[in-house]
Amino acid sequence: MLPYTFHRGARPLLISIPHAGTAVPDEIANRLTETGCDLPDTDWYLDKLYEFAGALGASVLAATYSRYVVDLNRSADSAALYASQMTSPVCALQTFARHDIYVRGAEPDEAEIAARVECYWQPYHQCIAEELWRMRSEHGYALLWDAHSIVSRVPELFEGELPQFNLGTRDNASCPQSAAQALLHSLEEEGRYSAVLNGRFKGGYITQAYGRPDDRVWAVQLELAQRTYMHESPRGAWEPGRAAAASLRIESLLRQFLASAHP
Repeated sequence: MLPYTFHRGARPLLISIPHAGTAVPDEIANRLTETGCDLPDTDWYLDKLYEFAGALGASVLAATYSRYVVDLNRSADSAALYASQMTSPVCALQTFARHDIYVRGAEPDEAEIAARVECYWQPYHQCIAEELWRMRSEHGYALLWDAHSIVSRVPELFEGELPQFNLGTRDNASCPQSAAQALLHSLEEEGRYSAVLNGRFKGGYITQAYGRPDDRVWAVQLELAQRTYMHESPRGAWEPGRAAAASLRIESLLRQFLASAHP
């Protein structure tokens, strides 16, 4: 199995979905705890939520393997994303809820982590880099939308309930402030969903690594609270009504994103 699926579109927009994969090779799966096998930190159904992307003309890159195999939104050397808080490593050992992913003594060593980075992490990031370069060469600019979701309450990560739409631009480092603020304003003006810009989720490694506004490459992360489109429970069910509304709203944001960047 390839480490990702990729569809090339005609417009200068790449949607990255790094955490919706659920595949785990047998040699790793056999060492996971019961909790680890449930893959609780998966961004469930995001590939389905973004099914409109093809008709929009966007390119779509989606991981096939679980983030417990390798976390594509962390640096290859597990460097911290934020100076003020701990960041899970490129090969996580615990879930967000601080439960062990591996049976004691079966955690990956440095050599295995390096092999996973080479096998799963490098190809995904090579595809991002090449596609953004192609878009910029052909269109004069490129847009990256890094798509994520998470349960609304994770006491170990943040207090209270997460807003539904969490936009991140690394505190305006990965995208012009005016464009990001306009996205937030459109959500606030409509009033259907709670939203924040550069709150608890400011963007991960992908946003940080590829957002280069001075080079006409803009990057935005959307961390969507899962109550927005599904029932929140382990492997919770897809909720068609909520999901349809959320999908339409995301598509509208992406059309706005494209329009704001047009030279």
